[in-house]
Amino acid sequence: MKQLNLQSFTYKHVLVLGLAKSGTAAAQLLLDSGVQVTINDLKADMTADKVIHLKNQGAKIITGEHPLSILNGVDLIVKNPGIPYENPIVNEAMKREVPIVTEVELAGHLHQGNLIGVTGSNGKTTTTTLIHAFIEADQMEVSIAGNIGEVACEVARTTTEEETMVVELSSFQLLGVKTFTPHIAVWLNLFEAHLDYHHTIENYHGAKAKIAKNQTNDDYLVYNADDKAILSYLPSLESHLIPFSIKGKVAGSWADDQYIYYKHERVMKRDEVVLVGEHNLANILAAIAAVKLNGVSNKAIQEVLSSFGGVPHRLEFVTKKNNVYFYNDSKATNILATSYALKAFDQPVVLLAGGLDRGNNFDDLVEHLTNVKALVVFGETANKVAMAGREAGIATILFVENMNDAVLEAYNVSAEEDVILLSPACASWDQYRTFEERGHMYKDAVHKL
Repeated sequence: MKQLNLQSFTYKHVLVLGLAKSGTAAAQLLLDSGVQVTINDLKADMTADKVIHLKNQGAKIITGEHPLSILNGVDLIVKNPGIPYENPIVNEAMKREVPIVTEVELAGHLHQGNLIGVTGSNGKTTTTTLIHAFIEADQMEVSIAGNIGEVACEVARTTTEEETMVVELSSFQLLGVKTFTPHIAVWLNLFEAHLDYHHTIENYHGAKAKIAKNQTNDDYLVYNADDKAILSYLPSLESHLIPFSIKGKVAGSWADDQYIYYKHERVMKRDEVVLVGEHNLANILAAIAAVKLNGVSNKAIQEVLSSFGGVPHRLEFVTKKNNVYFYNDSKATNILATSYALKAFDQPVVLLAGGLDRGNNFDDLVEHLTNVKALVVFGETANKVAMAGREAGIATILFVENMNDAVLEAYNVSAEEDVILLSPACASWDQYRTFEERGHMYKDAVHKL
């Protein structure tokens, strides 16, 4: 398959900072496009095949340190999204006014077809997956990339002008865009998250807002009409505004007790939708609005929603044992995501929560714990989560060290028709490499029962 290279790219010497998947893909694209490339990664293995391959193609690779001298002659930095701006190289580059971008900026230079970008504090992956599935079900060309797992600039290299590219975008990625502009932007919600990286809620919200900042009146923003924080940004935007709402009729996508609508058109019956939870209804409405702008038929939407049960680790049904139901929502890395998961169930819940301490408290979780009969806590935030549980009046709060013990203790205090829910409200990095690893550990522990 023919791969696209960067055309009319004005930068001559690029520093790629961080050699994870995104850095490797960016470096390869830049080298193939005839750009001088320097790579700096503190822990890169110089004997790894990918490193040797890039070096053989002319990349200068520096590992084990971040010497400021590597900035000499550099006119652009492509930064791994996870590297903080306090990094000494990044900090010095900002002083020298060297532009700093993430690899999605390169994807924007490459992709010539329709581009749909999806962001929000929660629901990005479900919504991105749904948009991709809707378009695919209508027999249209579509690809999927971004924070969902595939590097955007790598996927963009093989796309066509007739192809829609759907990109999941984190605040880390969006903070590093200059000209990147999705034709259809989807802004799901805003909540307090990633303050360890962004430091203030204003910085975090501002990063998310960049999904629509470069849009013109030829572009569209699908936005959550129920989110006051998002509404505050709308007056400064030039794009056509397409709302979605789970609370009432709007001039976009909405739902009543029986049907899902796009504007005045009935799309499908709500009882035909497999995906559970009020938060997932919001994701569905956002996805529908995006693809209706893309010309997707109701038939394709109905086909997907009547069979789509969710993506792994996002309110994923695992199994049931003695009429106790186990759900894996390991992707719930903040309070809002956990509150959404709890709203999905009417029956009593045994909640498993805790993880990386990002400095926030859990006061906002208290009001959502009304149907939680027992709380199993773990990780760095165990005491903070337990404090929220006590404030909510939960009598049974159990402290555990690992996921096997968490599942066993939860099952021991459960009764028939209860839900045992892993929805941690925290990132996983204190005990696990990823939220996926945490979810797999949970599922393995459940199956051991």
